[in-house]
Amino acid sequence: MLDAMRAATKGWIGRTVMGIVLGFIILSFAVWGIGDIFRGFGANKLAEVGNEQITTEAFRFAYQTELQRAQRQARRAITNDEAKRFGLDRQVLSRLVSEAVLDQETHALGLAMSDAEIARTIAADPSFKGASGQFDRARFEELLRDNGLTEKAFVREQRGVYLRQELIDSMTNGLQLPKAMLELIHRYQTETRTLDYFVLPAAAAGTIALPSDDELGKYFEDRKLGYSAPEYRTLVTLTLTPESIAKPDAVSDADALRRYDEIKGEKYGAPEKRQIDQLFFSDPAAAAAAREKLDAGASFEDIVAQQGSTMKDVSLGLVTRGQLIDKAVADVAFALPESAVSAPVKTQFGSVLIRVAAIEPSSAKPFEDVKEEIKREIATTRARGEIARLHDAIEDQRASGKTLTEAAKSAGLEVRVIPAVDAGGKDAAGVPIADLANSAALLKAGFASDLGVDNETLSLPQGGYQWFEVGKIDRARQKSFEEAKPAVEKAWRDDETAKLMTAKTIDLTKRLESGEPMAKVAAEGGFEVKRAQNVRRGGGDNFPQPAVAQAFNVGVGGVGSTRLEAGDRLVFKVAGATAPPIDFADATLVSLANEVKKSYSDDLVTQYLGTLQNKLGVKINAQALAAATSGSADLY
Repeated sequence: MLDAMRAATKGWIGRTVMGIVLGFIILSFAVWGIGDIFRGFGANKLAEVGNEQITTEAFRFAYQTELQRAQRQARRAITNDEAKRFGLDRQVLSRLVSEAVLDQETHALGLAMSDAEIARTIAADPSFKGASGQFDRARFEELLRDNGLTEKAFVREQRGVYLRQELIDSMTNGLQLPKAMLELIHRYQTETRTLDYFVLPAAAAGTIALPSDDELGKYFEDRKLGYSAPEYRTLVTLTLTPESIAKPDAVSDADALRRYDEIKGEKYGAPEKRQIDQLFFSDPAAAAAAREKLDAGASFEDIVAQQGSTMKDVSLGLVTRGQLIDKAVADVAFALPESAVSAPVKTQFGSVLIRVAAIEPSSAKPFEDVKEEIKREIATTRARGEIARLHDAIEDQRASGKTLTEAAKSAGLEVRVIPAVDAGGKDAAGVPIADLANSAALLKAGFASDLGVDNETLSLPQGGYQWFEVGKIDRARQKSFEEAKPAVEKAWRDDETAKLMTAKTIDLTKRLESGEPMAKVAAEGGFEVKRAQNVRRGGGDNFPQPAVAQAFNVGVGGVGSTRLEAGDRLVFKVAGATAPPIDFADATLVSLANEVKKSYSDDLVTQYLGTLQNKLGVKINAQALAAATSGSADLY
C-alpha cells in the first residue's frame, strides 16, 4: 500500500528492496507462474501466499498506483490494454506475492524492530526533513495526507519494509567477487591478439560443372518450398502533389528575377556584412553633443574615450542586417557609407551613434545559374492552390462511377500503371520499383484491397493526395522447375563451392596444426600472409570482423578458419596474446565488477524467493486478476 508513498519519498531504505522486487524478483513469477489456479476463492480474495491473502482491493490499489506512476513518467494516458501488454499487472502481482513471502519469512525468523528504532529511522529520512535539515513534522503529515495514509498505518507498513530489507541484506551485504573472476573479466575486456592469416578466395574451388537436368531437378524437388513466386498486383495510381502539377515553364523570367532579388543574399550567396560600432547614450542631449564634437573635428575614438569606454566595448562585430535586433539601428547602419558616423538614433533604451567601420559586400550566384530552380519553386508554390480544386474534381468524377484513369484524364492528369509489384515494392524481376511515391502506405493499402473496390484516398505526409485501384491480382504460387532453373543452378553451384571450400580449409588448417609454417602453406596456394596486431574482441587492425570471435575461441598457437562474404574463407593462427597488468582499483574494472556483483545479488534473491514461494505455496485466482484490471472504472 505504500507504492505512492515510496514514489514520492525516494531515498528510503525500502527503495532498495523495492528495486530488487520490481526489477528482478518478477523473474520468480516463472517459478510458480499462474499454474496453481483453483476454484473456491472468496469474492475479495485474489491470491493466497502461504497463510496470507492478497485481496482484490489491495491489488487494485497497487495496480492503480503503478499505472499512475507510469503515466506520469510517460506524460500521457496509458490504457489498461497497453499496461497489460507491458506486463504491469503481472509485475504488480509478483511484487505483492514477493512481499507476502518475505513478510512470512521475517516472522518465521523472529525478526523484529522496536517502535523507538522505527521512529529514529523515519526521523532520519531526508524526505521528511525541512529547510533546517531537521525532521519536519508538518512535512511528514502533509506527505501522509497526500498519499491517503494515517500515521499508524504508515508506521506499520514501514516496519515491514525495513524487516524485508534486513532479510535481503543478510544475503547480499558483503558479497565479494573472487579475484580470479575479476582477473578473467579484466583479461576478457583488455586482451589483444596478434594473428597471422591468409584469405582463400572462393575462386580457389575451381570450375563447378553443372549436373544433368535430372540431378538438378532432384535438387529442386528437395528444396521446392524455397522457390515460390510471391503475390503480384497491378496498381493504377494517381499521386497529386504541388510538385507533380507544377508548371515551371509558365513562370516568366521577370517573376523569377523578382524572386531572385528578394532571396539571393540569403539563399544563393552570402549577405552583406558590416563591421559596426555603436556608442550608447542614456541622455539624447548627450548624444547630440557628441555628434557636434564629431562635426567639429573630434574622432569617434575620442568620443569613445571621453565616455570611459574602449573600442572593444562599443564594437558589435561583423554582422548581417538580420543579426541586428533593433530595426532603427539596422536601417541606419546598412544605409551609411563605410567609415561614416550617423546622427543620434533613438532606440528603446536610449540614443546611439553608429559607425560603419568596414563593409563586406554580399555575393550571390548569377541569376542564370539558378533561374530554373527559382521557376520550379514559384511554380510549386502556385500549384499548392490548385490541389484542393483538383482533388474535388477527381472525387466528383469517381463518385459518378468513372474509373481512376477516366477521372484523372478529365482533370488533365495521367495515372501511373505499375504492371506487377509485390508487397515489398519489387517488380517481377525482383528489382525495387523506382520512384514509388508514398510506397509504404500505398503497398499496405493496395495489398489490403481487392479488385473492383472503391478505395479510400491516401493523404500524403508532405501534402497532397494519392488514389489507387487494383487492376489485377496474381496469387502467390509455387514456381515450376523451368521457372526456377536459373536460381536453382546458382544455389547448386554455391552449395558445391561451399563443400569444396570447406574441404580445402580443413586440409589447410590440419597442415598448420601439424606444425607446417603458414608461409609455406600459403605460398603453395599463391595466398598472401598478413599479420594483424592489437586485435581485441571488438575488432581492430583491419582484421575481418566475422573472424574475430573465432580468433578468440582458440588459445595461443591455435588455428582456425571462418567464412567471409562472397564465399571466401579466412585461415588464421594465433601468434600471441597479451593483456595489461590488472589494477583492481581501476574505475572501469570497479564499475564492471559492481554490475556483475549486482547481477549475482539479484540472481541470489530471485532464487531465494522462488524457493520460499514453492515452500509456502502460491495460488492465484485468474478470474479475479482479470476482473481487477478489466477497465478503469473497476480499478479503484
